[in-house]
Amino acid sequence: MTEGPVHSMVPTTPLAEGERVVVSFHPDRAAYLRDHAWLAAGAMALGMAILWAIGNSHVWTGAVGGLAAVMVRGGYLASEELQARWDLTDRRLLGPSTRAVRLAEIATVRGLGSAVQVVTRTGDKHLIKYQADRAGVEARLRAAAGLREG
Repeated sequence: MTEGPVHSMVPTTPLAEGERVVVSFHPDRAAYLRDHAWLAAGAMALGMAILWAIGNSHVWTGAVGGLAAVMVRGGYLASEELQARWDLTDRRLLGPSTRAVRLAEIATVRGLGSAVQVVTRTGDKHLIKYQADRAGVEARLRAAAGLREG
């Protein structure tokens, strides 16, 4: 007895009659690696700072631990995160699984690193992660939702 995917990284919401996909947003591997490199640098610095603050004489192990943690996390999640897809239709923004936002419900579109955050009028937040052209994705979403720049 199969009822479909429990967790899908692509939209599973069916298109309405006459609705069409205008563009799909896929994550970029280079953006994923760049974001994780910055995350690793921060984790390494934080690990070393904590060990220094508590008086540990092996401060360098904080860098090793921070790097290892981010590498394990990045490697473990890469196969899933790099499969995510968002579809912009002429009526809605469709995200992984059954996420669906009518374009008229979009209140704010803003960039966060290599991601684009979409906030609805009811306060729901959606994150389109690891975009190679974040500014282009933002502009496309704002235009589709009828929002002004900024």
